[in-house]
Amino acid sequence: MPTKRNRYEAWDASRVRALRKHLGFTQQQMSDELGTRQQTISEWETGMYQPRGASAKLLSLIAERAQFHYGDARDAQDGDDKGRA
Repeated sequence: MPTKRNRYEAWDASRVRALRKHLGFTQQQMSDELGTRQQTISEWETGMYQPRGASAKLLSLIAERAQFHYGDARDAQDGDDKGRA
């Protein structure tokens, strides 16, 4: 059985992007929702940094509420929308 910590370490660049697209948000809208900077969302989506701690937990809670399935990350790798940020 995975620990709580492992549950929140699943947020890589493609999954962050897939969740954002699943929600229909721009990077700015996602950052407003999370209470962070748009640049942070961009850095997560490019793989420069990875969400951890409270940010990863919040992403997981939002994903659960939105009925987002982690397998959806594969779909978001096609059709990148960097210009919309």
